[in-house]
Amino acid sequence: MNQNTKAHGLDGTLVDPDWPPLTLGEVRALLKAFADIGEPIEIISSSPRPFSAASVIRTSGDRIFVKRHARAVRDAEGLLEEHRFMEHLRANGIGAPRIFAAASGDTAIEVDEWTYEVHGIPAGIDAYKDAVSWTPFRSIEHARSAGETLARLHRAAESFCVPSRKPRPLLSSFTIFALQNPAEGLKQYLADHSMLEDNTDTLDDCAMALDLLAPFHDELKPLLPALNPVWTHNDFHASNLFWSDLSQHARVTSVIDFGLADRTNAIYDVAQAIERNILEWLVLMQNPNGGDDVPVHLDHLWALIHGYEQVRPFSPAEAAALAPMLAVCHAEFALTEADYFLGALHSSEKARVATRDYLVGHAKWFRGPGRLKIIEPLHQWAETRRTQAVRA
Repeated sequence: MNQNTKAHGLDGTLVDPDWPPLTLGEVRALLKAFADIGEPIEIISSSPRPFSAASVIRTSGDRIFVKRHARAVRDAEGLLEEHRFMEHLRANGIGAPRIFAAASGDTAIEVDEWTYEVHGIPAGIDAYKDAVSWTPFRSIEHARSAGETLARLHRAAESFCVPSRKPRPLLSSFTIFALQNPAEGLKQYLADHSMLEDNTDTLDDCAMALDLLAPFHDELKPLLPALNPVWTHNDFHASNLFWSDLSQHARVTSVIDFGLADRTNAIYDVAQAIERNILEWLVLMQNPNGGDDVPVHLDHLWALIHGYEQVRPFSPAEAAALAPMLAVCHAEFALTEADYFLGALHSSEKARVATRDYLVGHAKWFRGPGRLKIIEPLHQWAETRRTQAVRA
C-alpha cells in the first residue's frame, strides 16, 4: 500500500484507507480490455474518497479516471444503473464524465472480488478535490452556480423514466419518510438490509430517530403527493462538481460521482445539497454538545435557492416541503452507511457513528438549535413564497 495515500475519515480527518490503492500494474491489466485508451504511464493522484479506490491515470493517450469498488458493494449491474443515468444527462446537456466501454461493450468490469469503471476527465477544474462533505462553498457565486446546475440536472432527469434502484449498499434512497407511516417504511428498509435488522444498536438508534423526526414527517406528509418522482444525484457537494476556474466567481462545468443516485424527488435532492454544503456538521463530531456552534451559511443557502429557481422555480408545495425534508433527508444515507460499515467493513464501531452521531445526532440538532438556525428561516421563506402566489 502506498503509505502516502489517505482517505477522509468519519470526522473529516485524513486516515488510512479501508481499500488498497490502485497500482499501475493493476491498471495496466485492466486497460488491456479497452481499445484506444492507451498505455498507462503514471498514477497522478489517488482520491481520498473512503468508499472505493480511485485514481487519475496518465496514459499514452490522455488522462483517465479509474475507480475500483468492492464487488459486494457495487457489482456490474449496480454500476450500469449509474452509467445509464450519466449517459442520459450527457445526452441532455449536463456536463458529466464520459464512460469508457471495453472492447466487449461493457462499461463495468468485474475481476475477482472487484468491479472497475473507467471515466474520462470531465470539463473544468477539480477545485474542491480535497474538500469533504459538510464543508461550505468558497463563495456566494459558487453556491448560486451550483443551484443553477442542480436545477438543470433535474430538468434533464425528468425524461429518464427508469424505476428506482433495488436495495444496495451506499444508496441515498427516499423510502422511509416517503410513506404516510414511516414506521412501516423503516420496517421494510431494515428487512431489505439484514445487517441492520440484526444489529441491536442500530434498532435502538432507529427508534430514537423516528421519534425525533416525527414532527417533521407530520409536516411533510400532506405535501408528499406533490413531490414528483425523478432521478436525483443525492450527493451534490461542491467536491462533486468541476469548475470553470479557481476564482470566487467560477461556474460549475461538470457533475461527478453518481454513486448515490436513485429515483427520489427534486426537493429531496435540494435538501441533500443544503445538508452537504450549508451545515458544518463536523463541529458536532468534535463536540456532540456544541449544537449552538454549528455554522449555518444562510447567505449560501439563499444563493443556492435563487440559482435553482432561475432555472426551475419551486411550486408552493415544494417550497413548503423543503424545511421538513431537510430534517429527514439524511436518514437513509446514515442507514446505508451503517449497512456498508457492517456488511463490507465488518465494523460495528463505524456503523454506530453513522446511526448514533449522524442519524440521531442530526435529528436532535434539528429539534434543538437547528430549528432556529435553518428550519424557521426556511419556513419563513416558504410562507413568503405562498403569500406572493396568493396575491398573484
